[in-house]
Formats: sequence, structure tokens, C-alpha cells
Amino acid sequence: MVLLEFSMSPLGKGESVGKYVSRSLDIIDRSGVDYRLNPMGTVLEGDWDEVLSVVRQCFERMRKDCNRISCTIKMDYRKGYSGRLSSKVASVEKHLKRKLKG
Repeated sequence: MVLLEFSMSPLGKGESVGKYVSRSLDIIDRSGVDYRLNPMGTVLEGDWDEVLSVVRQCFERMRKDCNRISCTIKMDYRKGYSGRLSSKVASVEKHLKRKLKG
């Protein structure tokens, strides 16, 4: 399974781009892929083709009315493991012996 964190936003659309980001989140939420939104991006969990398909759909939607797009992608693959959106945080909390903000 793959954990893929990405952030995609248009350039040249002003300081507030929530309108564009929210369209991507609608695509992500409707995709059925497990995800977590954070203030700086979104983390998807699934197989390689599945998560890249979601990123591509977000890009295709954004490019319809955005002439320039910035996107960062970070990916972590670990064979045979799933549920890491939660388990990675739980592992750190276990080592600290306390819950973290989240």
C-alpha cells in the first residue's frame, strides 16, 4: 500500500485559493480512497494506481480554469501494510506514552 501526500494549488489566482482546493477535496472525498486532510495538504492511502488516479483527477479538474498549477507529492510505499494513516501516528503515540493533537 502507498501513502501519498500531495498539495496542489493554482498560481495567479490570488492569495485565497480555497475555492480551487475545495474542488479537489470533493474529488478525493467521492473517490472512496481513504484520506486525511491537513492544513498543508492531503494524505491518501491505497494502491499505486488508485492514489495516482485521484491526483490526476484533481489536476485535470484544476487545469480546466487554471493556467499554472503548483503540486508537491511525497510517497511512502510499504509492502504488506495497510491502515497506516492511523497506525503511523499510533506508533509515535505509543513511544511517547501519550496522545498527540490531531
